[in-house]
Amino acid sequence: MGNKTIGLRRSFGAIGLAIGLASLVAAPARAQFKLTTDQQAWVDKTLAGMSLDDKVGQLMFAVTSGVFTPQNSDEFQTIKDNIQKYHVGGYHIEGGGGNPASTALLVSRMQQLAGKIPLLITADLEGGAGSPFPGATRFPRGMAIGATDDTQYAYDAAHFTALEAKAMGISVNFYPVVDVNNNPKNPIINVRSFGEDPAKVGEFGAAYVKGTEEAGVIATAKHFPGHGDTSVDSHLELPVLDFDRARLNLIELPPFEAAIRAGVDAVMVGHIDLAQIEKTPGLPASLSPAVITGLLRNDLGFKGLVFTDGLPMHAITEHFGAAQAVVMAIEAGADVALEPADIPKSFEALKAAANKGDISQERLDASVRRLLEAKAWEGLPSHATPDLSALDTLVGTHEARQKAEEIMDHAVTLVKDDQHAIPLKLDSSEDVLLLNFTDAGSGEAGDSAGETFRDEFVRRHPQTVYVNVPPTASDDELDLIERLLPRYHTVVVSTTVRIGAYKRGGLGLNETQLYLLREVSRHDGPTVVASFGSPYVLDDVPDLPGYAAAYETYPGAEAAMVRALFGEIPFQGKLPVTVSTFPVGSGLKR
Repeated sequence: MGNKTIGLRRSFGAIGLAIGLASLVAAPARAQFKLTTDQQAWVDKTLAGMSLDDKVGQLMFAVTSGVFTPQNSDEFQTIKDNIQKYHVGGYHIEGGGGNPASTALLVSRMQQLAGKIPLLITADLEGGAGSPFPGATRFPRGMAIGATDDTQYAYDAAHFTALEAKAMGISVNFYPVVDVNNNPKNPIINVRSFGEDPAKVGEFGAAYVKGTEEAGVIATAKHFPGHGDTSVDSHLELPVLDFDRARLNLIELPPFEAAIRAGVDAVMVGHIDLAQIEKTPGLPASLSPAVITGLLRNDLGFKGLVFTDGLPMHAITEHFGAAQAVVMAIEAGADVALEPADIPKSFEALKAAANKGDISQERLDASVRRLLEAKAWEGLPSHATPDLSALDTLVGTHEARQKAEEIMDHAVTLVKDDQHAIPLKLDSSEDVLLLNFTDAGSGEAGDSAGETFRDEFVRRHPQTVYVNVPPTASDDELDLIERLLPRYHTVVVSTTVRIGAYKRGGLGLNETQLYLLREVSRHDGPTVVASFGSPYVLDDVPDLPGYAAAYETYPGAEAAMVRALFGEIPFQGKLPVTVSTFPVGSGLKR
């Protein structure tokens, strides 16, 4: 890895700027989708035989969930219309309560409807296929992988995820996130990023790209040109990056360039206002010719597929009409308008733009050709439907689950241990107080937030008193907890701070919870805080004497933390972001 960490929370001097600019001398991008002679012949023949309707439809990807969908349902009829009447080029599959079997069955049915031009199926598999589709393997996301300080783990997570995706009929993973998370208040990127050092984010992103594409699935670097240094969620409003090109060259762009050098086949453009690059006020990157065609295509030399981020996000819907946004995205240089809010109206608007010459035949054919080449590279013309009979031998394998656990075990990071309390040394008769802080009620954060940590902790030390501290805790409840603190020699705390789309109210614990946590930091005996999700709780309560981070919120992360606290596995992780006064690379060995 060997790259000097850049202090991203400080200003950049002339020397650092020169280094950043020099690093951005782009290596020539390889030709995308290297095809066999037969595959190229299929692309040429298919494109030559396509009508205007066929071509226009290819530029839109609809969205559905992977739940079981009966063929006589209204939902399936909509899917059928989108494929056969509006000729969509692909479908984005969300979890929505689906599983690998229901998803693979639905993909199979959709590919049968598509006929001669197969669909490109996409999914957000940021936490492995098991994140949206329970039963598949849940892998740690970017920040936890970055904390291992080992790019091989990025490759491994990507490779296993791609194998499971391919078995389910998914051809495109909308990952890796190569945004540089140098803003601790970022409510939507945060733990999805590999960290705050652009060089390391680039290394981990490149490894993830290779792991994905060497398994025959298209990787997608997102959210171009960088969503890390924002404090608003583009699902809710339009973030503004008021940076010049020199700053972008230093922080935001290097990870994307590393992904392009690694051969990434797709880039997703974010709904971000680059005020100093795109001169039209309020025009997001996803609709900007200056960003997509100028910066990404021309300057960085990217030749693969360009997806917009999801078009129903408020950063788009609050400012542009549903059909207007689709046309603007294609005119700007995108190949795919992802999840148009109104497929029929968008289809007609694109067709009208093509007939008027606003979208030229040459421009239209260029995007359609790239999509067909992606489908040919995936082998979809001959093998579009997943093999349902083999699904349960390819998804959720022992090898994949073992690798996911290994990565998580290497990620947990001991940041502080001022009292030398770790590993925990508990007498079997000692009563321990375990407090569980969650940043949302069970309906938002999930009923399991902190529960696996509790169960695994209590299994090892039954003499544990557990108290939940939700954001809705009353003053009387908090007062009672304050009175309890002096009665216990050892206090252990778990905090769950999740990130997520459309999450209003900011990121982190509320002021009442933080007040109690500050009281906990003054406890006289051994005190340890285990943080799940966002690792920045220590920024708000820097006096906590013991602090460990897992960066994830799923049960496997909670179990790994308990193992580390009790000394069953060593703490091996290193901070991939600055937390309080602890810089990137910090991490105690225990």
